[in-house]
Amino acid sequence: MTKADLQSPTDLGANANRDVPAALRALLADVFALYLKTKNFHWHVSGSHFRDYHLLLDEQADQIFAMTDDIAERARKIGGTTLRSIGHIAREQRILDNDADYVDPLDMLAELRSDNQQLTREMRRVHELCDEYSDVATASLLENWIDETERRVWFLYETGRNGPNS
Repeated sequence: MTKADLQSPTDLGANANRDVPAALRALLADVFALYLKTKNFHWHVSGSHFRDYHLLLDEQADQIFAMTDDIAERARKIGGTTLRSIGHIAREQRILDNDADYVDPLDMLAELRSDNQQLTREMRRVHELCDEYSDVATASLLENWIDETERRVWFLYETGRNGPNS
Protein backbone atom coordinates (compact mmCIF):
# COMPACT_ATOMS: atom_id res chain seq x y z
CA MET A 1 0.00 0.00 0.00
CA THR A 2 1.21 3.51 -0.78
CA LYS A 3 0.28 6.98 0.43
CA ALA A 4 -1.89 7.35 -2.65
CA ASP A 5 -3.93 4.37 -1.43
CA LEU A 6 -4.89 6.39 1.66
CA GLN A 7 -6.24 9.35 -0.27
CA SER A 8 -10.02 9.57 -0.30
CA PRO A 9 -11.75 11.22 -3.23
CA THR A 10 -12.74 14.83 -2.59
CA ASP A 11 -13.78 17.78 -4.69
CA LEU A 12 -12.00 20.29 -2.45
CA GLY A 13 -8.85 20.40 -4.57
CA ALA A 14 -5.19 19.57 -4.03
CA ASN A 15 -4.38 22.59 -1.86
CA ALA A 16 -7.32 21.95 0.44
CA ASN A 17 -6.41 18.26 0.49
CA ARG A 18 -2.97 19.27 1.77
CA ASP A 19 -3.75 22.24 4.03
CA VAL A 20 -6.95 21.29 5.85
CA PRO A 21 -5.79 17.84 7.02
CA ALA A 22 -2.49 19.39 8.18
CA ALA A 23 -4.43 21.96 10.21
CA LEU A 24 -6.67 19.21 11.58
CA ARG A 25 -3.63 17.12 12.62
CA ALA A 26 -2.26 20.03 14.66
CA LEU A 27 -5.71 20.67 16.12
CA LEU A 28 -6.04 16.98 17.01
CA ALA A 29 -2.65 17.07 18.75
CA ASP A 30 -3.86 20.06 20.79
CA VAL A 31 -7.09 18.26 21.66
CA PHE A 32 -5.19 15.18 22.85
CA ALA A 33 -2.80 17.37 24.88
CA LEU A 34 -5.73 19.23 26.47
CA TYR A 35 -7.54 15.97 27.14
CA LEU A 36 -4.58 14.47 28.97
CA LYS A 37 -3.92 17.67 30.93
CA THR A 38 -7.60 17.81 31.95
CA LYS A 39 -7.46 14.18 33.08
CA ASN A 40 -4.16 14.83 34.89
CA PHE A 41 -5.78 17.65 36.85
CA HIS A 42 -8.91 15.54 37.40
CA TRP A 43 -6.74 12.79 38.91
CA HIS A 44 -4.60 15.13 41.02
CA VAL A 45 -7.02 17.80 42.22
CA SER A 46 -7.30 18.11 46.00
CA GLY A 47 -8.78 20.36 48.62
CA SER A 48 -12.11 21.52 49.93
CA HIS A 49 -13.77 21.63 46.48
CA PHE A 50 -12.39 18.26 45.43
CA ARG A 51 -15.68 16.64 44.46
CA ASP A 52 -16.94 19.59 42.41
CA TYR A 53 -13.64 20.09 40.59
CA HIS A 54 -13.08 16.37 40.11
CA LEU A 55 -16.50 15.91 38.51
CA LEU A 56 -16.23 19.08 36.39
CA LEU A 57 -12.85 18.07 34.99
CA ASP A 58 -14.03 14.54 34.26
CA GLU A 59 -17.04 15.88 32.38
CA GLN A 60 -14.85 18.28 30.42
CA ALA A 61 -12.29 15.58 29.61
CA ASP A 62 -15.06 13.36 28.22
CA GLN A 63 -16.28 16.20 26.01
CA ILE A 64 -12.76 16.94 24.77
CA PHE A 65 -12.04 13.27 24.03
CA ALA A 66 -15.32 13.00 22.10
CA MET A 67 -13.87 15.41 19.51
CA THR A 68 -10.85 13.27 18.66
CA ASP A 69 -12.38 10.67 16.38
CA ASP A 70 -14.41 13.24 14.47
CA ILE A 71 -11.33 15.39 13.84
CA ALA A 72 -9.24 12.44 12.66
CA GLU A 73 -11.99 11.01 10.50
CA ARG A 74 -12.69 14.39 8.91
CA ALA A 75 -9.04 14.62 7.85
CA ARG A 76 -9.31 11.14 6.32
CA LYS A 77 -12.63 11.89 4.58
CA ILE A 78 -11.05 14.73 2.64
CA GLY A 79 -8.04 12.71 1.56
CA GLY A 80 -5.51 13.46 4.26
CA THR A 81 -3.84 11.50 7.00
CA THR A 82 -3.90 12.03 10.72
CA LEU A 83 -1.84 11.42 13.85
CA ARG A 84 -0.07 8.11 14.22
CA SER A 85 1.53 8.09 17.68
CA ILE A 86 2.15 9.84 20.99
CA GLY A 87 5.40 11.15 19.51
CA HIS A 88 3.47 12.60 16.58
CA ILE A 89 1.17 14.37 19.04
CA ALA A 90 4.19 15.77 20.89
CA ARG A 91 5.66 17.15 17.66
CA GLU A 92 2.40 18.82 16.59
CA GLN A 93 0.84 20.07 19.84
CA ARG A 94 0.77 23.74 20.76
CA ILE A 95 -1.01 23.29 24.10
CA LEU A 96 1.76 22.92 26.66
CA ASP A 97 1.99 19.97 29.05
CA ASN A 98 2.04 20.41 32.81
CA ASP A 99 4.21 17.81 34.55
CA ALA A 100 4.37 19.57 37.91
CA ASP A 101 4.17 17.36 41.00
CA TYR A 102 1.57 19.69 42.53
CA VAL A 103 -0.69 22.34 41.05
CA ASP A 104 -3.03 24.41 43.19
CA PRO A 105 -6.67 23.65 42.26
CA LEU A 106 -7.43 27.26 41.30
CA ASP A 107 -4.28 27.33 39.19
CA MET A 108 -5.50 24.16 37.47
CA LEU A 109 -8.77 25.84 36.56
CA ALA A 110 -7.00 28.98 35.34
CA GLU A 111 -4.53 26.99 33.23
CA LEU A 112 -7.28 24.89 31.67
CA ARG A 113 -9.30 28.04 30.99
CA SER A 114 -6.32 29.56 29.19
CA ASP A 115 -5.68 26.33 27.26
CA ASN A 116 -9.31 26.14 26.17
CA GLN A 117 -9.13 29.76 25.04
CA GLN A 118 -6.03 28.89 23.01
CA LEU A 119 -7.87 25.92 21.52
CA THR A 120 -10.73 28.24 20.53
CA ARG A 121 -8.28 30.53 18.72
CA GLU A 122 -6.74 27.57 16.91
CA MET A 123 -10.17 26.31 15.85
CA ARG A 124 -11.07 29.75 14.52
CA ARG A 125 -7.87 29.72 12.43
CA VAL A 126 -8.77 26.32 11.00
CA HIS A 127 -12.30 27.64 10.31
CA GLU A 128 -10.82 30.56 8.35
CA LEU A 129 -8.77 28.08 6.32
CA CYS A 130 -11.91 26.03 5.65
CA ASP A 131 -13.70 29.18 4.50
CA GLU A 132 -10.89 29.83 2.00
CA TYR A 133 -11.42 26.37 0.50
CA SER A 134 -15.23 26.31 0.82
CA ASP A 135 -14.97 23.31 3.15
CA VAL A 136 -18.33 23.86 4.79
CA ALA A 137 -18.47 20.42 6.42
CA THR A 138 -15.27 20.91 8.43
CA ALA A 139 -16.29 24.49 9.22
CA SER A 140 -19.63 23.26 10.54
CA LEU A 141 -17.96 20.77 12.88
CA LEU A 142 -15.61 23.50 14.09
CA GLU A 143 -18.51 25.81 14.89
CA ASN A 144 -19.98 23.25 17.27
CA TRP A 145 -16.60 22.56 18.88
CA ILE A 146 -15.93 26.27 19.32
CA ASP A 147 -19.25 26.61 21.13
CA GLU A 148 -18.45 23.63 23.38
CA THR A 149 -14.98 25.02 24.11
CA GLU A 150 -16.37 28.44 24.95
CA ARG A 151 -18.75 26.73 27.37
CA ARG A 152 -15.80 25.01 29.05
CA VAL A 153 -14.03 28.37 29.35
CA TRP A 154 -17.13 29.88 30.93
CA PHE A 155 -17.49 27.03 33.45
CA LEU A 156 -13.79 27.14 34.35
CA TYR A 157 -13.95 30.91 34.78
CA GLU A 158 -17.05 30.86 36.97
CA THR A 159 -15.85 27.88 39.01
CA GLY A 160 -12.46 29.51 39.63
CA ARG A 161 -13.82 32.84 40.83
CA ASN A 162 -12.84 33.58 44.43
CA GLY A 163 -15.16 36.36 45.36
CA PRO A 164 -17.86 38.78 44.21
CA ASN A 165 -15.40 41.00 42.30
CA SER A 166 -13.13 38.33 40.77
